Amino acid sequence: MANRKAPAPKARILVVDDTPDNLFLMSALLDDRYEVQTAGSGAEALAIALSDAPPALILLDIMMPEMDGYEVLRRLRKDAATASIPVIFLTALTSIEEEQFGLDLGAVDYITKPVSPPIVLARVQSHLERSASSQRLQLLSEKLGRYLAPQVYQSLFDGSRDAEIRTQRKQLTVFFSDIKDFTAATATWQPDDVTYLLNSYFSEMSRIAHEYGGTLDKFVGDAMVIFFGDPDTRGVKEDALQCVKMALAMQRRMAELEVMWREMGSENSFQVRIGINTGLCDVGNFGSDLRMDYTIIGAEVNLAARLEQAAPAGGILISKETWNQVKGEIAADALVPIRVKGFAQPVEAFAVRDDSVGDPAGRKVFQWERLGLRVLVDLDRLPAAERPGATAPVRGMADRVH
Repeated sequence: MANRKAPAPKARILVVDDTPDNLFLMSALLDDRYEVQTAGSGAEALAIALSDAPPALILLDIMMPEMDGYEVLRRLRKDAATASIPVIFLTALTSIEEEQFGLDLGAVDYITKPVSPPIVLARVQSHLERSASSQRLQLLSEKLGRYLAPQVYQSLFDGSRDAEIRTQRKQLTVFFSDIKDFTAATATWQPDDVTYLLNSYFSEMSRIAHEYGGTLDKFVGDAMVIFFGDPDTRGVKEDALQCVKMALAMQRRMAELEVMWREMGSENSFQVRIGINTGLCDVGNFGSDLRMDYTIIGAEVNLAARLEQAAPAGGILISKETWNQVKGEIAADALVPIRVKGFAQPVEAFAVRDDSVGDPAGRKVFQWERLGLRVLVDLDRLPAAERPGATAPVRGMADRVH
């Protein structure tokens, strides 16, 4: 016998009314098609909506004591956990003003009493289908959004940017980085180990880029391309400053990641080299009608890439134009002009110094290791809310050692 698919679970409907007879009648009407829950008050309805098994749709009476339907709807819409639950008002209030007021608060529909069973069933089904479709689109947009820089995703969905082939010339600060000798160092590794290390590295660096406002352009092997100045900008000077501060934060975090990777058994030392340049670039959507890529091109982009290749392991090289934007805020040493591929004249470059290196106040990973003793603390992975609870076992271990 062919396997039959299990029937789809029934959608859960919450009926809210302070009159028991109304709850009974609505339950009898809906019970064949849906899983029906009932609530006799606004407070009870909110508790059910916020439970581990929230309803897919709420049929809500307006005229209830203590907390009327309008207030219930206000509270539902204010809470992110319940804001998207569709609410249909069931009420004896029939004025256009009352109906408009309810819709303005966020109700999806308005059915007057005494209700018509066919109308109730048709509208419940219609709004459940709309809600399911909306959730599918939301999930799809979130998945697609992971392929775009957060700023680009937001500008597309809020309508401030169109998906069309169009570019513009803008003053940007461009960041290139890669892990020195990564391919050679991991040549004998299993693919799963390489994937894990790269993904953990990219996750940490992407978080820092987002924190500083950078637009993540692409990953190429173990390299990253980030730029500042589009689609959002704080001004050329501040964009450049944020970029260099981001680079410093990444180098500090890389030193901390190395501690954790060694704890996991890695014998290799991984260091990042970074190049940064500020200048006019073409930025926007490049490609065809079938596929586009939001990216940057131009000689200034190439210079940032060349500076990255010339940077020492663990170092940050910035161009003279970037230095002109950040001097007074960032410490750096002028280098002898360097020759880089694709540029006829030697390029002035500056090596950024991190004056906070060695300052324990800025560290987020702590490691102590002695014979018979090993302690590793990563503050970025230890949520602030859990830190007070984490100190107790550490103190307990210290007392036992003492």
